[in-house]
Amino acid sequence: MTYENLDARLINSLLGDGRASLRSLGEELDVSVTTVSNHLRNLEAEGVIEGYTPNVNYQALGYDVTAVIQLKVEGSALPEITDRLSELRGMVSVYEVTGDHDVVAVGKFRDTDDMNERIKRILTDDDIRESNTSVVLNAVVENQQFDLEIDEE
Repeated sequence: MTYENLDARLINSLLGDGRASLRSLGEELDVSVTTVSNHLRNLEAEGVIEGYTPNVNYQALGYDVTAVIQLKVEGSALPEITDRLSELRGMVSVYEVTGDHDVVAVGKFRDTDDMNERIKRILTDDDIRESNTSVVLNAVVENQQFDLEIDEE
């Protein structure tokens, strides 16, 4: 077996089962356990694989409200605002974006009262010029990862 595309194939295998053993990965990819281990170590060192975490269903834990929060921020305050948002419990994504708003954040909340309380805390900052919050009605796809393309030449 050649090692061409091995990293991509290894990543795809882990996307299918992040808890797979080195032995089962080696068998699936037709390489030795040592080869799998070395490639994994390299992918981790390069920052391609950042960790192995569970996929948590927050709704099953009582977080029934997902909200998308868009903010217009005074330019120099952008790093401070994004830092505050990323430290706020329940925020699952915080992005600096182009377009009409400067920041887009996605948060998980137990209910609308919980959401309202936490968003109001954010909005007390004088550097936030404008906000827009949308409540998600239905999460069609969430935390979707995708297999890497593999050249089969």
